[in-house]
Amino acid sequence: MKILAIIPARGGSKGIPGKNIKLLNGKPLLSYTSEIALKSKYLTEVILSTEDAQIIETAKSLGLNTPFSRPVELAQDNTPTIDVVIHTLQWYKNQNIFFDAVCLLQVTSPFRTVDFLDKAIEKFIEKDSDSLVSVQKIPHEYNPHWSFEVNSDGNLKIATGETEIITRRQELPIAYHRDGSIYITKTKVLLEQLSLYGKSTAFIESDPEFYVNIDTMKDWEKAEKMIQNRLK
Repeated sequence: MKILAIIPARGGSKGIPGKNIKLLNGKPLLSYTSEIALKSKYLTEVILSTEDAQIIETAKSLGLNTPFSRPVELAQDNTPTIDVVIHTLQWYKNQNIFFDAVCLLQVTSPFRTVDFLDKAIEKFIEKDSDSLVSVQKIPHEYNPHWSFEVNSDGNLKIATGETEIITRRQELPIAYHRDGSIYITKTKVLLEQLSLYGKSTAFIESDPEFYVNIDTMKDWEKAEKMIQNRLK
């Protein structure tokens, strides 16, 4: 299977200015994801998608392929990720190059391992699902069966639509949330359904020890502490 890995990294980060190339323990944040992707035994090609010249220069210094500069209109705060992926696939189509699937690796999840990435790809191929995402278990207190919405009368209703709440924690079904580390999708699904998920989504559970999704300075500080704790 020919799999294209896309690392999206736009320049206009507001929560943490220059986030994607800001040094985390002496290394650009981008390097943590690029190093792992380039070591994978299943990825056919690994590329960076950005509109930012400084990020492109950093990527090149890391040995990362940057075949194009992303259009500025696709590097806005509200730009859907699917649009970035479609733009990349169209660029390759114009070069008469095609892939069976796309693996999206976000820079903001720096601590995935190459073993975890390769296991995710293996499971995606084995399951033959439209997509695969990495997930974490939701703590029982946040389980959707214990979550409420406000109904038209201003009262609470169970978010899942059930009429009776599950009273015992032991009876709650396991629930997961996407952790943002890995998304893998068949190219056909991306192009025909304009979706990262399709109709069938497999999953792989991440190790909570490696989980951080860097969006704010508080997240950045958490990442720094995680690295320091490993060095002790």
